[in-house]
Amino acid sequence: MPVNSILGVFAKSPIKPLQEHIDKVNECAALLVPFFDATITGDWDKAVEIRKDISNAEKEADTLKREIRLKLPGGLFMPVERTDLLELLTQQDKIANKAKDISGRVIGRELLVPQAVQTTFQAYLVRCLDAVTLAKDAINELDDLLETGFRGREVDLVAKMISELDKIEDDTDELQIQVRRQVYAMEAELNPVDVMILYKIIEWVGDLADLAERVGSRLELMLARV
Repeated sequence: MPVNSILGVFAKSPIKPLQEHIDKVNECAALLVPFFDATITGDWDKAVEIRKDISNAEKEADTLKREIRLKLPGGLFMPVERTDLLELLTQQDKIANKAKDISGRVIGRELLVPQAVQTTFQAYLVRCLDAVTLAKDAINELDDLLETGFRGREVDLVAKMISELDKIEDDTDELQIQVRRQVYAMEAELNPVDVMILYKIIEWVGDLADLAERVGSRLELMLARV
């Protein structure tokens, strides 16, 4: 988005650019599903193309982040601290960065998730991405929160979303344990370097949910200060 457009958006709502950023971040992370689908079928050409899409989405999120940091006015006439908005932005952006890192590491070695692990891994990935989507939904409620003066039904709705984020994180922790156990059970059959990288990919996928939960935590802290 051009800088002039960012300024125009800020004039209407200081929250809108933050929402546009989380939408782009969610788009970037969601591409990991078709990305891993392509790797599992051995279609590395398609995986490379999706990796490019992930990289482009991450760059677009970075551009939005820089423009927001530069143009977010001080002294906004709203019950939200500028520093809180910027901290939310930082946590959101880390999700896109992590998605890019995951796809890059997999492509770099043409790393294939072992067949015996694929079903659990895909369930784990999807559940982690559920957290990212829910974080996006929570941020997209901020406009309505402003309209209601950070009171009433909208506050309750966001609180429920944040609570659900905690539940999703618990689910992903359990799924991560299952995936790691499955990998451990077949370590002897795998290339040792691949095993090391696979464990790192499993950890990074879990980071997506952790980062989404941090977005929720920052939002909760921001609301507590209102």
